[in-house]
Amino acid sequence: MSMENFPSIIVFDVNETLLDITSLEPLFARIFDDRNVLREWFAQLILYSQTMTLSGLYTSFGELGVGALKMIAAIHQATLTDKDIEELKERMSTMPAHPDTTPALSQLRNAGFRLVTLTNSASTIFPTPLEKAGLDHFFERTFSVEATKKFKPAPDTYQWVARELSVKTSDLCLVACHLWDTIGAQAAGCRGAFLTRPNNALLPASGVPHPDIIASELTELAEQIIRAASSTSER
Repeated sequence: MSMENFPSIIVFDVNETLLDITSLEPLFARIFDDRNVLREWFAQLILYSQTMTLSGLYTSFGELGVGALKMIAAIHQATLTDKDIEELKERMSTMPAHPDTTPALSQLRNAGFRLVTLTNSASTIFPTPLEKAGLDHFFERTFSVEATKKFKPAPDTYQWVARELSVKTSDLCLVACHLWDTIGAQAAGCRGAFLTRPNNALLPASGVPHPDIIASELTELAEQIIRAASSTSER
């Protein structure tokens, strides 16, 4: 795939891409006796966030997260308490950074890239999960879909980020460990860099945009981005 005119602005997804959602596993292990129910909950959270957007509706990601936990508990016939709900909120707001996050962000910043984030989570929580994880200083802007009230991968959300930065979507490269996110970004005109963290993989089907860059470690993804931009500048 051609890397001509590779973007210098890198847009990072936050949840699972930068921050480790496996820190929520103890909650699911306690409620459901199975830590893997975390993945079922997260999949339902993404499904219903996208459903709300397609339906022209909006409820914050945090509220949907709580609702999805209640729904999963009803499906599994598990007892859920107010204390469990509070623990979910606390754990969602204090997810630690993946070990490869800080080195990768340092690589990209030192190479001269502009770094921003785009998350489905609301921006009204202070300090933000990025601040608590010690990552906020890497980014010049932190964007939330709260502004558009359209969850990723709605095209309007990626286009809004480009407008806010006074650039075209083709000037952005989205980094995410969710293929649905890179698909949306690429369909909106951005480049897509796919991080194959555990529980995430390519979707081999016709018509599905193939990511411009793929790696299993964020540091390797950063190195590929730097090489792609270097080869562009040498032309």
